[in-house]
Amino acid sequence: MLFCSIVRNFVFPKLLHTNSSLFFHRHYLYITYMTSNHKRYVLPAEWHRQACVQLTWPHKDTDWSPYLEDIIETFLQLSKAIAHYEPLVIAAKYPEEVREMLSDNLNEEEMNRVSIYECDNNDTWARDHAFITLIPADDENPTTETSDAESTACRLLDFRFNGWGEKFAADKDNLINRTLYSKGVFRGERADYDDFVLEGGSIESDGKGTVLTTSICLMAPHRNQPMTLEEVEQTLKERLCARKVVWLNHGQLIGDDTDGHIDTIVRVCPDNTLLYVGCDDEADPQYADFRALEEELQAVTDADGRPYRLLRLPMPEPVYDEDDRLPATYANFLILNGAVIVPTYSQEEKDAKALSLVADAFPGYDIIGVDSRTIVRQHGSIHCLTMQYPEGIR
Repeated sequence: MLFCSIVRNFVFPKLLHTNSSLFFHRHYLYITYMTSNHKRYVLPAEWHRQACVQLTWPHKDTDWSPYLEDIIETFLQLSKAIAHYEPLVIAAKYPEEVREMLSDNLNEEEMNRVSIYECDNNDTWARDHAFITLIPADDENPTTETSDAESTACRLLDFRFNGWGEKFAADKDNLINRTLYSKGVFRGERADYDDFVLEGGSIESDGKGTVLTTSICLMAPHRNQPMTLEEVEQTLKERLCARKVVWLNHGQLIGDDTDGHIDTIVRVCPDNTLLYVGCDDEADPQYADFRALEEELQAVTDADGRPYRLLRLPMPEPVYDEDDRLPATYANFLILNGAVIVPTYSQEEKDAKALSLVADAFPGYDIIGVDSRTIVRQHGSIHCLTMQYPEGIR
């Protein structure tokens, strides 16, 4: 007990929670993270079998108001694509209006996969305000068909969302998880982590214990100060059940108001593959930063020490809203059960190249391009608007 007290005070000041266990083997210290029922958990890769995808619908009181008709058209396209492959959960301030619009655009089979719940919202970026979900690590394919509910109980991590470092109001968005959970939309154990700011777009997981993130985002002002990088990393390891956290220090897109979410620049894909954004134009102000990102990735390994296969996505030609350059990217794609929805920007050659590279990373998947020029006007894209939930959550 004396040694554990020393460890608590001097080695891992934020480590020893009631759901953590500490043990020794030879000269090494090992940490195993467990819930109260002593089950191991892991943050699944996005291509893990999914139960559903969540959207948070735009309305006239959001920042989409000046081009509401255009963004609703994009949401209808996304809804149809998602509901073709799996169930879709929608949080909406005006659910009956949304249901009517969907009924006019989706067929009966697709509509049967859609569930709409009344929730007020500040904005529509479900990736960042939705639950981050863990699955049992000792059950690689959890299903809802098992008779042992405990064996498939997921953990719904409810981190604080504060509008990307208090840039925007987020009070209503922060209540959506609790509202959906109270309505029984998701089942599993809800973990209230309101003491830590974390957005879904700021992390990537390979499903095997490796989590990738960016230092410029997680260490940005008004998130988790005065925590040090080491303390933030330890919190990620504990709460996301990660064995290794990979910190990237380069690759921030011009116009990105999230302070550098990783899902805009680097994505984890099956078979130890990373799709990442490159820049070939030496005149582009981003050129040096993205060259440095590429060099970083060449040295990155996973939790088992294995290097990644790297596939280089093109940088779209600059997209502007008046004089403001927008953070257009092909990396912000959404993985579904059997399909990948990829943002496109009406740039024939680069769109085609990006779709081909995503197809290379996801053999056997349908690859669907969706025009994202309206989405990027609010500085995000398809992955930012969506959150997938693993099988076993419903």
